[in-house]
Amino acid sequence: MKRIRLFFISVFLSAAASAVAGPPTYEAQPLPTPADENHRELFDYELDYTGNSSFFDDHGKFGNGDSLYNDFSYAHRFLITGKWYFRAGVEYERFDFDGTNNGLPDHLQTVHALLALEYVVHDHAGAGIEIQPGPYFQDKITGDSIDIPWKVWVTFPLKKDKIFAVIGAGGSIYSNPIIAPGGGIIWLFSDHLRLEGVFPKPALVYNPSDDWEFRIFGDLFYESFRTDDVITPERKLQVHNAVVQYSEDKAGVQVTYSGLKPFDIALGGGVTVRRDFDFFRAEASAKTNPAPFVKFEVKAKF
Repeated sequence: MKRIRLFFISVFLSAAASAVAGPPTYEAQPLPTPADENHRELFDYELDYTGNSSFFDDHGKFGNGDSLYNDFSYAHRFLITGKWYFRAGVEYERFDFDGTNNGLPDHLQTVHALLALEYVVHDHAGAGIEIQPGPYFQDKITGDSIDIPWKVWVTFPLKKDKIFAVIGAGGSIYSNPIIAPGGGIIWLFSDHLRLEGVFPKPALVYNPSDDWEFRIFGDLFYESFRTDDVITPERKLQVHNAVVQYSEDKAGVQVTYSGLKPFDIALGGGVTVRRDFDFFRAEASAKTNPAPFVKFEVKAKF
């Protein structure tokens, strides 16, 4: 856990130097660290399943449904100088929906690039900017399915070696709103317990050892897609080539085992508080009631 403290100290010193002097011509290194502390190859696979629940406020028009989420990503870090890296990769995400045949999309998907400039210490990016350009679509890739989600963030201390603030923002062409704030605080209670109160993924994390991690977490997921024909029993939701902002708000617990290097294997579960198909340009949406979810994830770093 000492590495976590060193990570935030180093991030602050770098961010301060950049803010005062512009693009850095040198880096502050309060403590020596190994040259190979940051892995270059990054793999991630995640599978989430949310159980069946009914749609609410629809007078029985939409029935019920469940959702299955698959996500695979790979990226490589290219060293620029010091601890600054350019990260490039690719990600494929897909939601599959089952249940009542109500005219809503039965799947949504995207394959996009991962392009980021980051300041990285001990495999943690404490500051950076990232874009994810690519098609976000239902079945057909078209010119107007191309979107460019982005995010930017920086970390700095509020109390030395103890409390850190994260300020960030993100958005995309087809999101609502186009720009939204993010961030929060990170509080290191001890070498084993910390609060990562950073939205959209806040968590309380306990590490009894280097091989085990337990967390209580929230996850506010929002992503926009270009749909095909959407013909539902609701008059407002009879649209063609429309944008839907799909979201899942979750709360749960997760345990991660890191003893099988280079893999981190995580199992989790909890409640998906809400799923929302928001056709905001048509001023119509379909939301579900809460349902349980389970999660499996494997990460690898080389």
